[in-house]
Amino acid sequence: MAKHKVAVLVAGSWGTALAAVLADNGHEVRLWTRNAVQAEEINRTHVNARYLPDVRLPDTIKAMTKLGDAVTGADAVLFVAPSSALREVARAAAPYLSSQTLVIHAIKGFEVDTLKRMSSVLAEELPVASERLVVLSGPSHAEEVVRKQPTTVVVAAADQAAAEQAQDYFINQYFRVYTNTDVVGVEVAGAIKNIIALGAGLSDGLGFGDNAKAALITRGLAEIGRLGEAMGANMLTFAGLAGVGDLIVTCTSQHSRNWRAGSLLAQGLSVDEVLARMGMVVEGIRTTSAAHALAARHNVQMPITEQLYAVLFEGKSPRLAVEHLMARGRTQEMDK
Repeated sequence: MAKHKVAVLVAGSWGTALAAVLADNGHEVRLWTRNAVQAEEINRTHVNARYLPDVRLPDTIKAMTKLGDAVTGADAVLFVAPSSALREVARAAAPYLSSQTLVIHAIKGFEVDTLKRMSSVLAEELPVASERLVVLSGPSHAEEVVRKQPTTVVVAAADQAAAEQAQDYFINQYFRVYTNTDVVGVEVAGAIKNIIALGAGLSDGLGFGDNAKAALITRGLAEIGRLGEAMGANMLTFAGLAGVGDLIVTCTSQHSRNWRAGSLLAQGLSVDEVLARMGMVVEGIRTTSAAHALAARHNVQMPITEQLYAVLFEGKSPRLAVEHLMARGRTQEMDK
């Protein structure tokens, strides 16, 4: 495998874990952070204590605070910023990219103001690289990946050659990578599953049991499929790693930020209190707002998303939201 220079933007838990995969594969990895203390810690102790404590990172990862230094000359740039910050980071990185740069993102969300998918944001801000955009998604907790526990993901791109190039960057004995050409489906699935995970955490926090969670996951997958199909996705994608695979892991694991946030909501905390307690980005909260608007735009029924929107932004009681879901009118399971 040829070795490459890869810039990873930014040094959160998922960005750091993917940087470790790339470094394990022998690539020259530059991990960018705005935080000088964090950069010094990673370079000196090889630990990112805030996000992945007690895990030693490969010595070859070089943390940097100057974006230009990280991106200049990189063969690939991996964006792992919060969805709300992607446009800003991409715009700042744009002067340092060329048409040969492979651009990958591993962000699961929408831009709330525009309702655009992450690859659309990148295509607007990085026109020089718009033909070689790849999305990485699938069931993958950073806490497990960084410990080299077996993980399987998917990389999707309209250009199959770009997807295969990204596959070569990441694949190894513990991190298996498949390719897909359905960028829309992979991005929609990765974003909406965070909403369903919020609901799963809320259901567990209310003590509703396994039956309720199984129903929530299954009907959540139906919501993902309805919106995805309306946005032009291939329905088969939702039966794969980015769809049902990521949905299962995010709804059932206490590693999941969105599950934990939902559980805290069930305890009566406000959204602001939940975010303060978490201390990290919870993409599902912002995504609920975007998905609620997208459902209206595409005339798609998304009852779980609708009830979670009411809980998050209209002050509805979590227990009442579940009661309203259960009291919906009769319907046929395969109705769209």
